[in-house]
Amino acid sequence: MARRTDDTSAETGGDEATDEKSTTKPRRTVPVGATVTKVRTLVAQAIWIVCVLAALVLAIAALCIALKANPSNGLVKFFVDTADKLDFGVFSRGKDGVAHFKGHTHAAQTKNALINWGLAAVVWLVGGRIVERIVRP
Repeated sequence: MARRTDDTSAETGGDEATDEKSTTKPRRTVPVGATVTKVRTLVAQAIWIVCVLAALVLAIAALCIALKANPSNGLVKFFVDTADKLDFGVFSRGKDGVAHFKGHTHAAQTKNALINWGLAAVVWLVGGRIVERIVRP
């Protein structure tokens, strides 16, 4: 940095020179827009991850039904119960689903689970992608 002589010290004949150095460090300012962009990007990624996980749970639960997995197994029970909550009620595998195959056979239950939960998984993925694109800058 350049040194500058103070006018008052020159008049008094002193050799004192003041330094223009600041005692504080220069601040690195991040533009507000960059911070907002970063936060929106992280939120959009989180939304997309949640939607993909919901679709994955629905797919695994449908696979458990199709493969006649042991319903008393804790992991199978978790996936099926969670899928029942994630299907919006519109895509339930019972009587209220979009597609309903009559009968209590395994084939009918498998078709109900695969079609209804498969549609629900697609809705989660499409809806998640739309919301993610809206939120992402």
